[in-house]
Amino acid sequence: MQWKEIMTLEEWSAILEKSSERGQVILKHSTTCPVSANALAEYDHYLKETPNRDLDYILVKVIESRPVSNKIAEDLNMKHESPQIIFVKNKAKYWTASHWAVTIEHMRAVLD
Repeated sequence: MQWKEIMTLEEWSAILEKSSERGQVILKHSTTCPVSANALAEYDHYLKETPNRDLDYILVKVIESRPVSNKIAEDLNMKHESPQIIFVKNKAKYWTASHWAVTIEHMRAVLD
């Protein structure tokens, strides 16, 4: 499986709506941060193995898509962090982890 990058507020709105029918997993990624590079590697590793196929996987680059990143934090009533993984169900944050806690082990425990 592969993640899909979103870059517009419209794409985020559609994903938030879709979370009522299907879980959405969002990774907020900073392209300039080594901790974030590690989180992205963990995300990719999870998706290459046996990811939960009943979920959609999204990537938001926090520097390049700052308005989207800010709107996610606002809509889900949470503090922005990067890297940050967020599992969204029914238009609400169900689970989140940030920084070094974004690991394949955590993803398996929560998403599988």
